[in-house]
Amino acid sequence: MITVVGSLNMDLVTEVDYTPSVGETILGIGLEQIPGGKGANQGVTIGKLGGQVRMIGKIGDDDYGKELLKSLKKSGVNSEHVMVSRQSTGLAFIMVNANGDNSIVVIPGANFDIDQEDIKKKRDVIKTSDVLVCQLESPLEVIEEALSIAKTEDTFTILNPAPGKVLPNSILSKVDLLTPNESELEILTGQNVTDEESLLKACKILLRSGIKQLIVTLGEKGCLLVNATGHKRFEAIEVDAVDTTAAGDSFTGALAFGIDRGESLEEAINLATQVAAISVTRKGAQSSLPSMDEVEEFMKGR
Repeated sequence: MITVVGSLNMDLVTEVDYTPSVGETILGIGLEQIPGGKGANQGVTIGKLGGQVRMIGKIGDDDYGKELLKSLKKSGVNSEHVMVSRQSTGLAFIMVNANGDNSIVVIPGANFDIDQEDIKKKRDVIKTSDVLVCQLESPLEVIEEALSIAKTEDTFTILNPAPGKVLPNSILSKVDLLTPNESELEILTGQNVTDEESLLKACKILLRSGIKQLIVTLGEKGCLLVNATGHKRFEAIEVDAVDTTAAGDSFTGALAFGIDRGESLEEAINLATQVAAISVTRKGAQSSLPSMDEVEEFMKGR
């Protein structure tokens, strides 16, 4: 059983020819409303793959919140621990350019109305989980409380440190597996990452802080697994990217799914690489996430 503590947002997505610079106005092409939020995206990834997963978070008492709950349930995610706030549901405004790259502005709303007491009330949910997954679209004290409960209950912890923030050792020391991208790694360590040598140097800083192991996602260059015994690179699967929204979320969610069903970390990384590759060939966040049947069909042609 996996529990995800994190954000639920409604994504408002438009396509642009290119990402505008400061002060520039350009025309967008269409506007889509797609369920998202890093936490919910990771939960839906797990649910669509066939995993047992519960979501802890907050939504507003509004139409956006109702649609997000529908998406969770449709994807097989247990949503009974999603609480309703007086704040409005979180929103994300997303521009996707012609290369499939995105720029995002998040308005947290109800996601920042959750507090430590809310998490303490969900202790039994975390206690009965094999894996806990968190991100950083919720208040840091909430993430720390969830991780603290997990560690006292011997639950395996995964933290996707996105959006990037400097984190205290009180959080990092409770993480079994960290999944930053390059920019998040730079923010966490204060180190410029320009090549593999500087990347490994930054990773070692995190290992010294108490992180057991980390997987740095590198986009089209794949990912790098680093732990106390060494490091190993995993190649990406070459695809024509349409939209990179939720690529990192799909990777982390699939990783948690693989670990929960008893796969080795290398096997889980291979699955996560496949899931992320499929997600970038489709538009949107949760709308881009594949089922296990789709993953198996995708790999037949490889």
